[in-house]
Amino acid sequence: GKPVGSLLECRTMSQLQNGERVHLVDKKGRQYALTLKAGDIYHFSGETIPHDELIGKPDGTVVTLSKGKRFLALRPTFGEYVLKMPRGAQVLYPKDLSLIPMWADVYPGARVFEAGTGSGALTMALLRAVGPTGLVVTYEARDDFARTALTNIERYMGPVSTLMPCRKNAYEGIDVLEDGRLFDRLVLDLPEPWQVVPHAAKVLRSGGIYLSFVPTIPQVMQTVDALERTSVFGMIETFETLLRTWSIQGRSVRPDHRMVAHSGFLTVARKVEEGWWSRPSKTVEAEAAGEQDDEAHEGEDAEA
Repeated sequence: GKPVGSLLECRTMSQLQNGERVHLVDKKGRQYALTLKAGDIYHFSGETIPHDELIGKPDGTVVTLSKGKRFLALRPTFGEYVLKMPRGAQVLYPKDLSLIPMWADVYPGARVFEAGTGSGALTMALLRAVGPTGLVVTYEARDDFARTALTNIERYMGPVSTLMPCRKNAYEGIDVLEDGRLFDRLVLDLPEPWQVVPHAAKVLRSGGIYLSFVPTIPQVMQTVDALERTSVFGMIETFETLLRTWSIQGRSVRPDHRMVAHSGFLTVARKVEEGWWSRPSKTVEAEAAGEQDDEAHEGEDAEA
């Protein structure tokens, strides 16, 4: 049969479809990616299997190659797909991809600006969050990254009408769309997000949320400094997440020796009325003392 028109629709079917991305999983959990195409043959270490033997099989079925090696044939989850897809730029880990739509509060129907597109992983996370009534506008300055990203997105999601990819450099500015509506959310995965902050202040609606991802603390410091300088961003927070899996084998229970620890820092801020949050001028010690006094007064009020 012909490739399905919408890969998102075919995921509701229980059978693997022509044109779909599929992962073959061995007993050690190693995954091997292929795109099903009628008439093609998959080769693995001197063994083969025709794609036609996979097409139409149930998702999660066991398949046997020509010399007896067996695999599970599965539709990859979004996280699995991202880790195996071709990369231009460094891809974000699933632990960060899952947090970004939550902390940026990306909701169905939202208009989201993203830069840069990179390999398309974050773009897909945002597209999934905005749903069929939202819009993601994504800037990528490099043609090679943009091409790889669009291929990755279409291979997993099919044609997407809620994506507006642009070959532009966000450091040079952000354009509001023709209807003049500002962006609800702004998400950056760029080496120098502080260069985008002044543009973000102009194109993000009041109450809108800014989020950026960077791997190092000096980048965080410059980003927070830029956010504070605009005087329209408040509630600025920076955090990271560490993901540790566990080995559970009968009564032998322990954390795994390897973990996805530091990948990067998320900085989140809220666009608010100008001047509400003034740029900090007090010392850290004075600030901490002030916070303790406030907490003490709150305690007195509660007792009263």
